[in-house]
Amino acid sequence: MKVKKLKIIYEDKDIIVINKPSKILTIKDDQGYKDSLYEQVSLYLYRKNKNNKVYIVHRLDKDTSGLIVFAKNQETKNFLQENWDKLTVRKYNAICVNNFQKDFGSIKSYLKETKTFLVYSTKNNEGKYAHTDYHVINKNNQYALVDIDIKTGRKNQIRVHLNDINCPIMGDKKYGKNNKAPYLMLNANYLKFIHPKTKEIMEFTIKNPSYFDKYIK
Repeated sequence: MKVKKLKIIYEDKDIIVINKPSKILTIKDDQGYKDSLYEQVSLYLYRKNKNNKVYIVHRLDKDTSGLIVFAKNQETKNFLQENWDKLTVRKYNAICVNNFQKDFGSIKSYLKETKTFLVYSTKNNEGKYAHTDYHVINKNNQYALVDIDIKTGRKNQIRVHLNDINCPIMGDKKYGKNNKAPYLMLNANYLKFIHPKTKEIMEFTIKNPSYFDKYIK
């Protein structure tokens, strides 16, 4: 396999933080996609040292870009996963259809998944609880640049919640049914967690992809 040029944000003997591009899976699924970021990172580390290994800590959707951390050993993976909800802060930027009634808000619901892998908010509190806070950073008549702070990490949570309030993310063909953008305009731009070994606070911020600028800065 040819190693693609990884956007490595940080690396030490225990973790590696990558800026994931859109349109690549975090790890292969059973739907026929052959490539994944996990495979690319595995190959990169293997070529540095054949004894190197890599472990999944968390995931981003295939079409979501942004910060993702991999562990290099089982102990690190276990610590990060066991403390993920308690010690991790994840924020995103998104460009949405500007139907926002207010610039700040919280969206809370219970999410379920259909047999066809479509996630939706239930009306009778069935499924898994999900909580999303948002803040509109900038807007024009058509679009809004939104900062998103997730309090829970459910599958497709941000995409479902923003569509629930009639402010779908641009380029979301699964939930927003909005085909005007070539990419899903959702970027995991901020990540903070405790380093498993040093206990240092690890904090990373990245810029949004350049294609965000076509709609709003």
